[in-house]
Amino acid sequence: MRTPVWEVATDADEVHELLCASDRCQAERFASPVPRRNPATTELRVRNGLVHLLRSEGRAAAMFTLTEAPAFEVPPGVFPAARSPAYLSRLAVRPDLVAAASLAGPLCLRRAMALARERGADVLRAEANPDIESTVECMVLLGFRRCAPVSDAGAGPRRIYLYRALT
Repeated sequence: MRTPVWEVATDADEVHELLCASDRCQAERFASPVPRRNPATTELRVRNGLVHLLRSEGRAAAMFTLTEAPAFEVPPGVFPAARSPAYLSRLAVRPDLVAAASLAGPLCLRRAMALARERGADVLRAEANPDIESTVECMVLLGFRRCAPVSDAGAGPRRIYLYRALT
């Protein structure tokens, strides 16, 4: 990956395509269900400037969403108390970069931590699919802590909750 550039995403179709391609790739790699994504949600998050895109050689390479309110349902009491949390969601890496073991995923996590810190957050919270072991392991290596056992909430997807202190 040569000369990656960060930008706030402006093309919802490009973002949604990257997100869905990443979902399909991870589902195949880890034999997990492919999440159903709503293009209207992607459009809203892009329009609100919440999606951060890593571009390499003119192409979307990876992305994440950073919000002040959770973009996912948070079970009561799952996260430790925080004064000003930020929330990471929709981390996605282009499949060919996953296959090449690029650093796009860790770059996204480090960028999310830096942006959250710049915005005054004292903690970065996330939920992840525990079946995507490489993502969870990468997050743990970058200082995220698991804060609850894996959730198998009924018929919904399996989830793990993680957080990273930023102070």
